[in-house]
Amino acid sequence: MNIEKIQTLGELKQSGYKSKSIKDELRDNLIQKIKNKETTFEGVHGYENTVIPELERAILSRHNINLLGLRGQAKTRLARLMLNLLDDYIPVIEGSEINDDPLNPISRFAKELIAEKGDQTPIAWLHRSERFAEKLATPDVTVADIIGDVDPIKAANLKLSYADDRVIHYGMIPRANRCIFVINELPDLQARIQVALFNILQEGDIQIRGFKLRLPLDIQFLFTANPEDYTNRGSIVTPLKDRIGSQILTHYPADIETARMITQQEAGVVEAQKDTVLVPDLARDLLEQIVFEARESEYIDAKSGVSARLGITALENLLSTAERRALKAGDDKTTVRLSDFVGIIPSITGKVELVYEGEQEGAAVVAFNLIGEAVKSLFPEYFPKIEKLKKQEEETPYDDVVSWFFNQKDGFELLDEVRDKEYKQILDAISPLDDLLGEYQPNLKNEDSYFVKEFILWALVEFKQLSKFRFTEGIQFKDPYGSFISGI
Repeated sequence: MNIEKIQTLGELKQSGYKSKSIKDELRDNLIQKIKNKETTFEGVHGYENTVIPELERAILSRHNINLLGLRGQAKTRLARLMLNLLDDYIPVIEGSEINDDPLNPISRFAKELIAEKGDQTPIAWLHRSERFAEKLATPDVTVADIIGDVDPIKAANLKLSYADDRVIHYGMIPRANRCIFVINELPDLQARIQVALFNILQEGDIQIRGFKLRLPLDIQFLFTANPEDYTNRGSIVTPLKDRIGSQILTHYPADIETARMITQQEAGVVEAQKDTVLVPDLARDLLEQIVFEARESEYIDAKSGVSARLGITALENLLSTAERRALKAGDDKTTVRLSDFVGIIPSITGKVELVYEGEQEGAAVVAFNLIGEAVKSLFPEYFPKIEKLKKQEEETPYDDVVSWFFNQKDGFELLDEVRDKEYKQILDAISPLDDLLGEYQPNLKNEDSYFVKEFILWALVEFKQLSKFRFTEGIQFKDPYGSFISGI
């Protein structure tokens, strides 16, 4: 259909255009996408077998939808991606406040205009990008904001009495007629405001200051809610929940690979950083493992959740830490080091809610310990497990490394801002590390090997084979028993 030529109601009728409700529109376009084997929700990872099938079933059922899940689970993104299931353009009566369908007008303005001008009634075309309305539910939202109110200024300008329904100023929901309307954090909406939504969801009529308007609004409602809100700040009133067709539970990524894809896609990495800083695969895995550890930590409130934004901002901070170090040292290129992970602590402390025990430990200490826990969890995937207890004569693959540290009287220091060349020389001095890499990671890229060497040292600390001391300029590693014996 060439919409540029269709500018009046008469031309629209001649074109054979048929009106369709927004729910039917979404349903028909989804059916077409499924038949064509197209991706319906592009850029959302980890929901292929859980959330997306449920969302598609809800759209096929023509339901209003509630997405229930903790923060950072792509609820708002899913809502916005539903725009892609709308037609490119729809016709509206020109000048209508509530996007009246020319073939099925509902407002007094549109009906009177059609009665006056007939087939010459001018129409406009609304692009799908303009058919999305969003409201963050906050306690100060009023019925007037979302449904409407009497406008005394309009009454004065048009010389109308308050008994005339033309004095009504429409709120956000009527103005979103034939659109997707999203209310984020629905439980934060006061109960009396939630009650005002009952009729809109079920019968389609609204009431404003005594005016009972039979406006069969055509809206696809989509709500988002956080289960934490049900206990802390408010709840969804039962009759409103009853009127929402489908409630879909969202979740965090189930594995590191999916989490990495999300972080990679969302992180705002500057091109200059990509050229300057190399990030080994193990470093990316470790970053995501830190997020997984945070979700399991006894010091972090599980009900509050740990957002996917933690991994995203942590990657940005990690790259910036390595970039800053390279700039100060005068290196053109550098590789992320494990000691650079200290730079992601501000990303963690701002993203987690601590329980009482966590508050006692301190946010920075909890964050630093998460790095150690992540090292401990990933280590057995790359190297033989380090047993807590062993027989006295039993040999382990790590004996030579531990012995090397036993013979270092002054300890071994790895400074944060040492140049790349010196950093490599310091790690190369621990010759047993090369033997470990050669035996258990023979296909490791050379540029990743130094990160893995440092990873082994951190793991030996976590498994109590070495001790680690963090000081202002870097980290000191020691044999825990050697320092005790030399003291004697």
